[in-house]
Amino acid sequence: MAKMTKAQREWRPGQPKKPRSTRVMFASTVLTLEAFLAIFVALTLFGLKRAEWSPALVLGAGAAVALVCLLTCALLKKPLGFAIGWALQLLFIFTGFLLTSMFFIGAAFAVTWWYAVTKGRAMDLETARRAREQAAWDAAHPQEGPGAEPAQP
Repeated sequence: MAKMTKAQREWRPGQPKKPRSTRVMFASTVLTLEAFLAIFVALTLFGLKRAEWSPALVLGAGAAVALVCLLTCALLKKPLGFAIGWALQLLFIFTGFLLTSMFFIGAAFAVTWWYAVTKGRAMDLETARRAREQAAWDAAHPQEGPGAEPAQP
């Protein structure tokens, strides 16, 4: 049997699930897609500029950028992760100087990143507000036990 994580060992029935950040989930999705983009751009540059640039340099740089995108996903719970994410957006836009279509693609991903960060934050704030209201309602209307029916007048 697989080893249980700390969260699995400490779980008890009826324990509320810790909410996940929608902002982090959205931003991680964009960064993961950009990791694929970095690989595809590297392969395109490898094919188009094979005679001019070292294949190891082009493919290595693409793999490094893809790895940075994926590792940044782990940092998204801190402000540093979002700062690195914005720097990656600029990097993808500036890749347009190497491959002209990347000006458009990089800008499209930057808009997607902006939307993921701003809309995800708004959704997290709404989720927190609803959780506070639910906790206040639960405190004002205690139940007799789990799954108890409301009292009949």
